[in-house]
Parts: sequence; structure tokens; C-alpha cells
Amino acid sequence: MSEFAVIGMGRFGRSVAVTLRQLGHQVLAVDKDEETLRHVADEVTHAVQLDSTDPDALRGVGITNFDAVVVAIGNYIEENILTTVVLKELGCKKIVAKAGDERHAKVLEKVGADIVVRPERDMGARVAHQLSSPSVLDTMEVSPTFSIEELSISDRLAGRTLGQLDLRARFGVSVLLIRRDGQLLISPGPDTPLQTGDVLVVVGENRQLTRLESSL
Repeated sequence: MSEFAVIGMGRFGRSVAVTLRQLGHQVLAVDKDEETLRHVADEVTHAVQLDSTDPDALRGVGITNFDAVVVAIGNYIEENILTTVVLKELGCKKIVAKAGDERHAKVLEKVGADIVVRPERDMGARVAHQLSSPSVLDTMEVSPTFSIEELSISDRLAGRTLGQLDLRARFGVSVLLIRRDGQLLISPGPDTPLQTGDVLVVVGENRQLTRLESSL
């Protein structure tokens, strides 16, 4: 069990905080608005009202003791950036910050955010991939040029092995695992036969993944 602090209880911040708590972690929810905190207090471990740009206030809740701090402030860019700066200066172990656009993301990276997320862009990319190819169940960008995708197996591929498909040679992508009937087949070998209903979790360059999508 890990300990996380989430600063900013808008829709994104609340979703992160509540989900982390449901996964069994200790979660501190932080917001400067008392009414906003009241709505999430019963769904997290602790909820604290404070100004996240105030170093003394953050020290008071032991912010550097958390495994990661998520800066989920969305409506106030200056507050979002300043909070990230303060957390970095205090020496937090890992800082995850929400950005609204590319310029905002670059600033957050420069001031010390370890991970920068753009929820709206990421969700838009997922929807676009799912619309363009029915085989795409989900996608997650791991860099500007690489992604991880979940791909459903069509009936025509059932019975064929990973070796026969030879996805690495044909498309330059690697199969990380197969989801099958609620189980995970980790690092499946070339002799692993595919079944109807299987979901392949693959990683590769975006352009290669697009080629693979069209072939499935």
C-alpha cells in the first residue's frame, strides 16, 4: 500500500484520488475550497483545506512523505505551476502534474514535474483510435512516438500462433501480454495460440501500431 496526495479536487483530481483509494492506497485530498473537499472527504483517507502555493502549509501535512503528489489543479494555470515549483523545492519524491495544453506541459517539465499528463488530449486520442479501428479497445501514449494498445482478436485469427503472426517482424511491435478470460498471459511465447475473445496488449511506434490496426 502506497501513500499519495492529490491537490485539486476538480473532476480529474477527484477521479484520481477516489480511484487510488479504491485500489487500497492511502490518499490525502487537498483543495483550497472547503465545500469542494466536503464532497470527497468520505471517499479518501484524509481531506485537508490549504493553499497549495504555501510551502509552510504543505510542510504541515508532511507532503514530502508521500510516494507521489498529483497536481490536478485545472482552472488556475499560475497556481498549478507555482504549486509544482513549491513541491519540487520541498523535495517531493515524485510529482505528477496536469497540463491544459502543450505550452503548459513544457513549462511543467521545465519546473520539475516528473510526469505531465494531459487528460483531454489523451482521451481524445483514445476515442480517435477506437473510432478508426474497431479492434482497438484502449491506447496509452508512453512517449510522443510510442504507445501501448489493447487490441481485440478477430475470429479469423483464432487458432493461429503469435509466431505465425510474427508481429515484431511485420509491424515492429512487441506483445507484452494476452488477456484471456480474466487471466493474464505474461510474455507469451511464439507457440502461444490465439483464441476468440483474446486481447493483445502490444507496444510499439505509433505509425507501426496504425499499420497493425488496419490489418486486424
